[in-house]
Amino acid sequence: MAMTVRIPEELDRQLDELAERDHVSKHSLLLQGAENIVRSRARRADIDAGIDFVLRHDAELLTRLEEA
Repeated sequence: MAMTVRIPEELDRQLDELAERDHVSKHSLLLQGAENIVRSRARRADIDAGIDFVLRHDAELLTRLEEA
């Protein structure tokens, strides 16, 4: 899928420098960034689901620990 991305001038300059330093294209950097965001959000969702599970299934235990 093709898309146009408008990047602020300063960020574009920083991407140019980073791409040159890492010997990759800006396109590659943007893809890496997008992949990192997707992984991070998925991990956060997994952590939140795990916390919700513990809070639902171990509420009594957590209350006893809090009172100890």
